[in-house]
This record gives sequence, structure tokens and C-alpha cells, in this order.
Amino acid sequence: MTRIKPSPLVTALSGILLAAGLTVVIALTASRLAHFNIIGPTAPFHYPWRLTDPTTASHLTAWLGYALHNILAWVIICLAKRARSGFTRGFHWYNWAILAVNGFFILLHWLQSRVWYDGLAQDVPEITALGSVALMLMVIIILETPRRGLILGKKVRFHQQFMQIVRQYHGYLFSWACIYTFWYHPTEGTVGHLAGFFYMFLLLWQSVLIFNRTHLNKWWTFTLEVLVLPHAVLVALNQGNNLWPMFAFGFGAMLVLVQMHGLGLNTWTKRILAIIFVAAVVISYGITGRLADVHEITRIPILDYAVIGLLYLIFLGLHGISRLIKPPLPLQADRGDE
Repeated sequence: MTRIKPSPLVTALSGILLAAGLTVVIALTASRLAHFNIIGPTAPFHYPWRLTDPTTASHLTAWLGYALHNILAWVIICLAKRARSGFTRGFHWYNWAILAVNGFFILLHWLQSRVWYDGLAQDVPEITALGSVALMLMVIIILETPRRGLILGKKVRFHQQFMQIVRQYHGYLFSWACIYTFWYHPTEGTVGHLAGFFYMFLLLWQSVLIFNRTHLNKWWTFTLEVLVLPHAVLVALNQGNNLWPMFAFGFGAMLVLVQMHGLGLNTWTKRILAIIFVAAVVISYGITGRLADVHEITRIPILDYAVIGLLYLIFLGLHGISRLIKPPLPLQADRGDE
């Protein structure tokens, strides 16, 4: 039964306010974690926010909370797809169900951090959390290709079955990426953590909006994609490793190459944005005396397109194998010989 039919703007703002409120709660209560003894900074990609002496309970509660959260979210997505209600402005039972599940497990993880501290980071490397969200963003590029092209608005015709698989199953992948990353971290109050939690809450809100028209709104989805840029910059600045330009202009390059082409901007607006981007790159690296390192901004675009190409090659390979091993259809009798 559908009772509430807010506009896409109201729906998006509701998610932003909810995400901001939850982030503020984490910020205001993070000081309660100060008594835990953690490893602290050691080397790049060695996650510092882990207990020096983890317990069985800290391992078990993190993994059990993550697994239950993920499984329930997947079950609701599956049931929502079977309902075949189509996209509407209203909230159906499955929207409320995912909202309730996400809300419950966000509260549970907040409590779990205060009692046992550790998230999944104690058992799995940091690259898995970074990679899960990165993979999600790459699949979004594939998903949006028919609407905005793959690069500079140029359309690429992926195999129809490949696109069908992406459309059919992307919700499961995106839900896993967000929930896994959320449970990876304890609810610490550093700038990087808070920016990350705010971003994760917005992405979880997007999962709540399954089959809601806001889920497809170009400005809302654009916002969700580009927010990775300030988050990555804040994390890099907080770590003090001077990598923030690589993230700022690497993700900025993806904005110019891909994301802005889905907004319906005219040609001159896109050209002006591209010129501003190039000027910002030159000025930033010039002022800091790092023009020799400007090539680093190509790492994120190259990685994105390389992974997209790899995913497509894997599909083509599996598709080719399936056609080879598929049994031939039985020949029908020629009625002329009967």
C-alpha cells in the first residue's frame, strides 16, 4: 500500500538530512571510544583503527552484524523485484523494510563499536573496503552508458545481455559494497570517518529508494557519484600523505570525461567546465611545484576504464564458452520429405 508520494527533491533532501543526523550522532559520541587501545598509524594501507588485542567477541559481533545486515537487504531486494510494482513516487512495503533494516543495523553497529570496537578491518585488508566502493562506481559507469556514453558523451554498444545482467543484479552488488564498507570501520569521529559515514548513509538511502522515481533522478545519482571526490580528498588530507591532488583531480577527470554528460548540459557549458578543470590542475600542481607528478591524475580514470574493460572481456569469454557448450537445438523434420 502506498500512502506517501513526496517529490524527488523532498525524497532526496530527506535522505541528506537523515544521513547528516546520523553522522552528527557518531561525531558527538565518538569520544566514548577513546579508552580502546588501537594499533594506530603504521604504514600506508595498514588500517590504524584496530584493537591491539582483539577478542573473540569483537570478531564475532562484527561479522555476524555485517552478515545479517547484508542477507536481509538482499532478501528484500529480491522480494521487491518479484513484486514488479514499477517505478513510482511512493514508498511501498519494501522501501519501509529496507529503511527499517538499515536503521536497525546502523544502530547495532554504533552500539557494537562502543562495546567491542572492532569492525571487519581486524580480519580483512583495507584495500577490500576501498575496492568494494570503487567497483560500485565503475559498474555505475557501465549502467549509465546508454544514457550518457562511456567517454565524452560517446556511446558504446555493450552486448545486450551484458547490460541486462548489470541492470538486473547491480542492486545486490551496490548493497554489498555499502554494507561491507560500513561494517569495515568502527564508528570513529575523525574527519575521514565522518565524511565516509555520511557518504555511506546516502548510498544506503539510495538502496531504500528501490523502485522509487528519485532512485533514477539524474541530479540525485550524479550527486551520489561525485561525493566520492570530497570524501577521498578529506581522507588523504587527514592522512597527510600529499595524495589529495591525485584523488581530487582523478575523480574530477571522471566528472569531466563521464558524469557531466548525463546532466543535459549544452556544449559550451561542458567546454567551460573542462577548461576550468584543466586550469585547476595546472595551477594546483604549478603552485606546489609538482608539475612533474601531474600524470598521477590519470591513475583513477585508467583504473576505471581498465576494470570496465576487464569485466566486459570476462563476460564475452563466459558468453562465448556458454555458446560453445550449449547443446544444439534439435533439427525439425523437412515436411517436404514426408
